[in-house]
Amino acid sequence: MPRNRSLYSPYSRRLATSRRRFLQGGAAALAGMALSNCRQGGVSDVQAPDTETGNGNGGEGGGGSDTLHIYTWADYVDEELTAAFTAETGIQVVTDIYDSNETMLARLQAGGGSAYSIIYPSDYMVEEMIELDLLTTLDQDRVEGLDTMLDQWVSPAYDPDNVHSVPFSWGTTGLLFNRELVSGDPEDWDYLWDNQQALNRRFTLLDDVRETMGAVLKSLGYSYNATDPDELEEAFERLMELRPAIAAFRSFGWEDELLGGDLDLVMSYSVDAIAATLEDPAFEYVIPLSGSSVWTDTLVIPETAPNVDAAYEWINFNLDANVAAQTVERLFFATPNSEALDLIDDDLLANEDLFPPDEILARCEGIAPVGPEASALYDRYWTEVTSA
Repeated sequence: MPRNRSLYSPYSRRLATSRRRFLQGGAAALAGMALSNCRQGGVSDVQAPDTETGNGNGGEGGGGSDTLHIYTWADYVDEELTAAFTAETGIQVVTDIYDSNETMLARLQAGGGSAYSIIYPSDYMVEEMIELDLLTTLDQDRVEGLDTMLDQWVSPAYDPDNVHSVPFSWGTTGLLFNRELVSGDPEDWDYLWDNQQALNRRFTLLDDVRETMGAVLKSLGYSYNATDPDELEEAFERLMELRPAIAAFRSFGWEDELLGGDLDLVMSYSVDAIAATLEDPAFEYVIPLSGSSVWTDTLVIPETAPNVDAAYEWINFNLDANVAAQTVERLFFATPNSEALDLIDDDLLANEDLFPPDEILARCEGIAPVGPEASALYDRYWTEVTSA
């Protein structure tokens, strides 16, 4: 397979790409308000999505050596990527989108996973899927490029020795705000409570129980992955204090309101926030001082994959340093691929929203499974908050 690629638009088009991607967020919301551009979602009560991209039929009929069906997050696969892959391999790509890890898991457990050969679960969900025997054990001899991973992804805690998953991307969660509309500096989660009256109905939090509850837990000095019932109750009560001022719980689809000045601030994943900050210098993204989440998304092959050969082709294609670097420049998620970092423009590498310094990352946590008892508490409190 050739490895000397130059497949995508040059660096000079990156700002235009970011503008298109940012503005498309509002339109994407109309296609499916449940979709979120990143990593985690509700603990339960999820449904399989109908939204799809490409020329497929919702992922059904995923067999055939000339077609690869992918189940992924929004904005992780674009036309340039799939066109380049098809040009090299002759394999057509059909992409379906899910809104949360839990939505994806529910579809797999309901039998829908047999349609897909590649899925993009987050770190903690990989661990859960391994325990449920849903993932193929990777044939390491067929994977080209695992040796390029940065040290922290060589044998991650969620999947020691990368037996079932290949790290694909990583990023953070924080606050994206309009500098011209907010007063003071939103440096930490406490800003929301301290400025509740001024922000009344002009900010959104993620429609994501683990992220939003995790942020509240961090504001109280607890772990993002707290399991203590007293800590969870305290976080629930603190979130309920803020509830009347929250405009909505929304993981994406806030772009038009933010651009139009109807929102001052949103809780956002870095992959979406960076597109906004490059679109307009009035927008600023901050990782709260008390800490936040740092997430990893991966490539896995489900146990029921209909086209394993094409799945390995896709993994190897995305592990290529040139492909990884150019995808980062278009879609603004950080890569764990050390060779790709050498190919990314210096100004993008210096963007601390995309590649935060170690002292900031040290305050962040990966989202981890919390067990059935704590999950039930998260779910109950989330239901009460979102229905209030």
